[in-house]
Amino acid sequence: MAFGIKRAELDHWKQEVDAGNIAFLTHYWVDDRFPGCSTVTKVGCSDLEKLKKWGKQYGLRPEWLDLRGNYPHFDLFGDRQKAILEAEDRLEQLIKLEKK
Repeated sequence: MAFGIKRAELDHWKQEVDAGNIAFLTHYWVDDRFPGCSTVTKVGCSDLEKLKKWGKQYGLRPEWLDLRGNYPHFDLFGDRQKAILEAEDRLEQLIKLEKK
C-alpha cells in the first residue's frame, strides 16, 4: 500500500517517466515481505535501455525491473534506497518522510 504523496507528485513522476527521463518518487509503503522498510523509492523511465543502464551503475539487475503497468521502474528499499538517493542528490525526498 502506498501513501504519503500528493496527486501532483505522482502525476509529475508519471509525466517524467513518459518523457523518457529517470524519475524518482519516494513514498511511505508497508509490505509484510519487507519488514523494517517503511518507504520505497520508485525509479522509473519509459526508455528501458536507459533505465537498465542507470540501474547497472548501482548494481541493480534488469530482472528486478517492475514492468507491470505503463511505468517501468526499480523499487528501492532500505540501505540501498538511501545510498542511491544520496548518490543522486535526492535524499531530501526520504528525509521529508522521515521527519513526519
